[in-house]
Formats: sequence, structure tokens, C-alpha cells
Amino acid sequence: PTLADLPGALDVVRRRVGEVGQALDIGASVARATWGLRGAAPALTANGTGTRRTAGVVIDLDDVHRIRKQAGGTVNDVLIAAVAGALRRWLTERGESGDGVRPRALIPVSRRRPRDARPAGNRLSGYLLRLPVAEPDPLERLRTVRAAMDRNKEAGPQRGAGAVALLADHVPPLGHRLGGPVVAQAARLLFDILVTSVPLPSLGLRLAGCPLTAVYPFAPLAQGQSLAVAVSTYRGRVHYGLVADAEAVPDLDRLADALRTEIAVLGEAAGA
Repeated sequence: PTLADLPGALDVVRRRVGEVGQALDIGASVARATWGLRGAAPALTANGTGTRRTAGVVIDLDDVHRIRKQAGGTVNDVLIAAVAGALRRWLTERGESGDGVRPRALIPVSRRRPRDARPAGNRLSGYLLRLPVAEPDPLERLRTVRAAMDRNKEAGPQRGAGAVALLADHVPPLGHRLGGPVVAQAARLLFDILVTSVPLPSLGLRLAGCPLTAVYPFAPLAQGQSLAVAVSTYRGRVHYGLVADAEAVPDLDRLADALRTEIAVLGEAAGA
């Protein structure tokens, strides 16, 4: 090595130190996220049986936009707040109190830039937030979700406990093989429910030459969790795809009905 190589070597060292610092920061955030009392209802954390039940909900996107314009926030904030309100309504109908219930939701976030010429696979991070299921006021639920998402966005997708996926970039292949099963079992320590948005092209999709009129996304269930929610917007409509353990959540259709009702309640409360 010569003196001419020194600046490049220093840049490498700085990058490595930055990566280690980021990994430690994420690890500390993960540890803090697992402290304290659990806030989820038993229905969300029942032991899985390997069986599955699905349900779909379709909502007019214009209704969501009217709520957003009247009450503030983003479309995603409104859709997440609707999940919180639907969970509260559903738990009440099941005879379980929603008071004191604040499940931790993992909100996956894509780190892929729209202008990436050759995006290689998924580049995901995530946000963590407490769903305000215990809050009885629908507009206050929306404000709580909006504030939490604003804090997450200010910190960015590369920080916080939800960015745990980024730790994979700092682990050698052997660590992936050995640690993967352990991490899969530990998902329930980090979050209670997955709420993910699946982007779709704005143009109409076709299958075997026939136009698709509805597209319902479905997310996988993490180990030790009973419910996952996926959302997509397609051709002026919002499609919720619900996946649940069939034995732990035999009344998934009632949760789907609660989602439809919650959008109507939010619209009425917002004067939309």
C-alpha cells in the first residue's frame, strides 16, 4: 500500500464503522421494543395450528381520500387507523375488551428507489408502531397513527427496531443459516401483527387476456401470530387481504365486516 491508497482505505474504515454503529443502534432499538408489558389481545398471539383462513374487503379509494382531506394524514395512515378501529370493534363483538390493548404492528417499508436501474430483489426495512386499539375515538386513533408514522418517517427506514431486516446485511452467510430459525421463532417478541401495503401498477392488469377487476394481497403469518393484514390499491379501490390461523380466528369474516364499518365510521366522524 502507498500513501495514494490511504484515502480509499480510510473511506472503507469509515463505512465499516458506520455499519457497525447502525447495527448496534438497531439492536438496541429491538431490545427496547421487547421490554415492557405486552399490549396484544390473546386472539392475536394464540399458538398457531398451521391452518389458514382468508377474507377480503374492498373499499372505495375516494372514501379514503375524503377522510384524509378532512382529518389529515396520508392514505396509509387512514388505512392503518381503520385496522386499529376494526380490531377494537371485533374484540368487543367477541366479548373481549379492547381497553388496554395496544398491539405492536410491523409496517414493512421498501428501501428500493424508484429510479434504481437494476433493483436486485426486495430491499425492505420496517416501522414499528402501537396500534391505538384502546382508543375509543376514531379520529383520535387516526391522529395517534399519523403521529407515530411521522416519527418513524423522521427517523427513516434505516433506524429503529423495525429496521431489524437491515441487520441481515451485517451478518455473514453462516450466521444466516444458524440464526435464521432462531429469528423466525423470535418474531412474536418484536411485533404482534403484520400490516403491510403491497404496491400495484396503476394500469389495469390482465390474466390470460382477461382484465383483473380486483387484486387481494395476502401476507404470511409469522411464527406465533394469528393474524396478518395486507392492503393494496387498484383501479380506484382499496383491497384488504386478511390471513388468519383458522382455529385461533374462526370468525375472520366478522373482522372483515368490522373493517367496512370502521371506514364508514371514520368518514362520518371526519365529516367526509
